[in-house]
Amino acid sequence: KLVRSLIGRPKHQHEVVKGLGLRKINSEATRKDCPEIWGMINKVRHLVEVEELEKK
Repeated sequence: KLVRSLIGRPKHQHEVVKGLGLRKINSEATRKDCPEIWGMINKVRHLVEVEELEKK
């Protein structure tokens, strides 16, 4: 979930957030649990909120 605005943020942070499938504040996306996604989350961890879902 994107919880902080991208206004005034560097271009690479915009690209990472877009790569995660987030567009506007409060937009949410579900992604697979893999190292690549966690690397992207770590780059913008100050802008997003992460919640792990239980496996079904």
